[in-house]
Amino acid sequence: MISFGMTEEQELIRDAMREFAADAIRPLGRECDETSSIPDDLLQTLWDLGLTSTQIPTEYGGGGEARAAVTNAIVLEELAYGDAALAVAALVPSQFANAILDHGTDDQKQRFLPMFCGPSFHTASLAIVEPGPLGEPLRPRTVAEPKDGGFVISGSKSCVIFGHTASHFLVFARNDDHVDAFIVGRDAAGLTISEPELNMGMKGLTTVSLELERVPVSSADQLGGVDGADLVEIVNNSRVAQTAVLLGLSRAVLDYCVPYSKDRIAFDEPIAKKQSIAFRLAEMHIECEAMRNLVWQAASFLENGRDATKQSRFARTYVNEKAMWIADNGIQVLGGHGFIREHPVEMWFRHARTLSVLEGAAAV
Repeated sequence: MISFGMTEEQELIRDAMREFAADAIRPLGRECDETSSIPDDLLQTLWDLGLTSTQIPTEYGGGGEARAAVTNAIVLEELAYGDAALAVAALVPSQFANAILDHGTDDQKQRFLPMFCGPSFHTASLAIVEPGPLGEPLRPRTVAEPKDGGFVISGSKSCVIFGHTASHFLVFARNDDHVDAFIVGRDAAGLTISEPELNMGMKGLTTVSLELERVPVSSADQLGGVDGADLVEIVNNSRVAQTAVLLGLSRAVLDYCVPYSKDRIAFDEPIAKKQSIAFRLAEMHIECEAMRNLVWQAASFLENGRDATKQSRFARTYVNEKAMWIADNGIQVLGGHGFIREHPVEMWFRHARTLSVLEGAAAV
């Protein structure tokens, strides 16, 4: 029998994350957007949740808890209900750490995983987005050429989250007739890190561009060694995570619009009594439920070790479209108020637009 409900443990985790998001995240979301930064103390608070370290084996200094993609999707939804940018910030380190844990060699696990088990916020970033239209992480223009027993990497990457402070980057690059991932330190010769990019939404997440001009990488830093790694799984994981974030954001829009429409009086009655508004809100609710089913299905495939490529693409395509639709309709429900900073819906619209084109932002 298929269950669409949560376990008792998942309900406890959901409630804890919901309370944390309401108390610690929602009040600071606007400030982070306005300043285009996240305060260090808030990053430390997010780090103290242990979302990365607790799921790293004890032999590397972590908590040794089993990673459960569905539970992590629930966590991301609740955090994003508070603020999508801060939810992603909490899970950015997991992208790199999970890739090493799932696909790295024993040497790579020993070298890199302990970095994510310390008391202070630490991040390394995925570098999989490239400038230009119609980008596809698994078809990069960045090239890795074999040289002297290692590689030299040349190309460009953009939208690298926390690249201004990341200790390492996981760079996707073409290696002959296939694609591999390479671990590149921020001080590598030939690597240039840009000034922070100016983005439409998710502005609290500082992103940068990378220019790689014949950057030397040893064979020991090829993810998975000579056998390489399953990069499709890394991308699928990221896409499921981002759909969970967009789901939480969409719920936030809906839950803001419902009480607003009951309080807003037009022509001597609440606008919630207007059919056009009532039907719109009902459709927004239906879409949130449909989105959750797709997200959980894709996360379940990941959790059970099944190929989630089709499910993650279904979820990503549908959720991207419907999250934008919900955010746009949120603005329509608020009317003129939807465009001013007094209300958060305009910020959430910008977040949804940015998340719908971003890759490699979070992990489940």
